[in-house]
Amino acid sequence: MPKTKWQGIVFGFIMSVTMAYGMEVYNVAIKNGCTLAAWNFSNLTNDVFLDALIEAAYMWVFVFIFSKLWGERLGHALAAKLIRPEKDSPFLITVITSCCTVLVMCPTMSLVAAILFNIILAGQSPVDTIAIWVGTVIKNFPMALLWNLFAAGPVTRALFRLLFKKQLKKAAGAEINAPQHEKV
Repeated sequence: MPKTKWQGIVFGFIMSVTMAYGMEVYNVAIKNGCTLAAWNFSNLTNDVFLDALIEAAYMWVFVFIFSKLWGERLGHALAAKLIRPEKDSPFLITVITSCCTVLVMCPTMSLVAAILFNIILAGQSPVDTIAIWVGTVIKNFPMALLWNLFAAGPVTRALFRLLFKKQLKKAAGAEINAPQHEKV
């Protein structure tokens, strides 16, 4: 969707913030006593949203850095092995790309969270890092995938389209008016 490096940075910023906040709401809720049983999330309080905002205020930076370093590249490379641009719909391409990016970013951010929240802040033994990381991935992956597909992704794309409305319209017009070369 982004066409320039600047647009890619803005898109990445918005996605990083929306993903970090959604995942922090989820994890703070669990930390505050909501279990993973569906009906227990009905017990959320406003404190969860504020505490999540405080944690997301710095976690989005990790999301942004790691997505730019390898998350987007590896996610797109995985997706490229699955999609057929000439046959697949843009919707399917977007879904597959989002899923593959989550497949890379969830383990990455789960490792960051395991080290930061469990080892550094909670004082758990570094010997348990791998076990904590695996448990964190198992807990976070379903939420990260659903949050990306149904909330963060659509919100990010909508905000991006709103911010770059003129440039996207101009780029679409240029593509339509560009001369088409015949294949020989």
